[in-house]
Amino acid sequence: MPINRMIDSNYNNSPSRTIYSDRFIPSRSGSNFALFDISNSPTSDQGKEDRSIAYQSLLRATLFGPDTPGTPVSRNIFRYKTETKRSLHSLQPLGYDESGLGISHSPVKAPRKVPTSPYKVLDAPGLEDDFYLNLVDWSPNNVLAVGLESCVYLWNACGNKVTKLCDLGIRDSICSVGWAQCGTHLAVGTNNGQVQIWDASNCRRVRTMEGHRSRVGVLAWSSSLLSSGSHDKSILQRDIRARDDFASKLVGHKNEVCGLKWSYDDRELASGGNENRLLVWNQHSTQPVLKHCEHTAAVKAIAWSPHRHGLLASGGGATDRCIRFWDTTTNTHLSCLDTGSQISNLVWPKNVNELVSTHGSSQDHIIVWRYPTMSKLATLTGHTTRVLYLAISPDGQKIVTGSGDETLCFWRLFPASKSQNTDSKIGASSFGRTSIR
Repeated sequence: MPINRMIDSNYNNSPSRTIYSDRFIPSRSGSNFALFDISNSPTSDQGKEDRSIAYQSLLRATLFGPDTPGTPVSRNIFRYKTETKRSLHSLQPLGYDESGLGISHSPVKAPRKVPTSPYKVLDAPGLEDDFYLNLVDWSPNNVLAVGLESCVYLWNACGNKVTKLCDLGIRDSICSVGWAQCGTHLAVGTNNGQVQIWDASNCRRVRTMEGHRSRVGVLAWSSSLLSSGSHDKSILQRDIRARDDFASKLVGHKNEVCGLKWSYDDRELASGGNENRLLVWNQHSTQPVLKHCEHTAAVKAIAWSPHRHGLLASGGGATDRCIRFWDTTTNTHLSCLDTGSQISNLVWPKNVNELVSTHGSSQDHIIVWRYPTMSKLATLTGHTTRVLYLAISPDGQKIVTGSGDETLCFWRLFPASKSQNTDSKIGASSFGRTSIR
């Protein structure tokens, strides 16, 4: 038999003997109940009730703070209400939804509001209604160049001053304009196949370059290298520091070259032609390194992303109507979106990851898209005929669009970048309608 179950036979007669047992029974006489504010002696029912009320008051004050005198205690403690659920939304690390599951990663931001009316309209009499021309460009120095028939006009966005840069006369006309990255020199492509370089500060022509056999409808700068695309199906690479009119000739299109854009790192040149092809060239090759034939109409609209290396967007003409996205680093066709109308221009702002497209028949409007979802953020209407020309301001906040209705509309669409002064007054003149001439 276990020793702890053995009981001495003299138990009742020897109280001083040590007793062994398998249980511990505390002695109430040895406990200090005063330490816990609990009395060891019998108390009245009234005393128990008073201590219960005191305890509840102490607990309530600890959890919710002291009661305001005269304010009754709410009986809805710890019960859910609509506003309580909303407040919990901000406390959940993964968000909070109505089902009680923390599945949303962050609170949904309200969509950014985009003004749908232009803040300025300029009359541009003589602005050609020609899909293949590029007659509007905005300089890094905030000066807008516009080709009107045989003349080029400069509009200073800071002071609204209009200057006539040049007049080619009745024997020639303007087909394209393009600002150099320095912002002081403007390239002008003509109907006779010339490319002229003008010093905009002094309104002086500094050079005339030959090489094309017909009109020069598109221009693109890369530092001191100027690329020109022509109706003669060729692209000429011109180093304006050299004496020769052009350094190399790129042949790959089978019809007029109407789209031309250098990537932001100046390593790749994308070109679009009226034979529906999109080509990509590098700095050192006279043959295209990438060829894409998915479009079914002329490819004039081309835009490189400033947010992701190698991301290229292209838009097709009236029988195609699609915006396509490409990764030139992997030669991958990423996606395609049918917009429902002719695409004349694309631009990717540097401040936000969005895309602007301008459209001709049959919509004649401007669309701001979110990328990469390609959901519509805004649709802008204001022109009465197809929107053929597009340029973005140097601060990345505004665009200007030109149309065959002979107007230029200015739109304030994008927020300032973090590095910009949001109080800048560049181009912030009030709404008005004047003439560019």
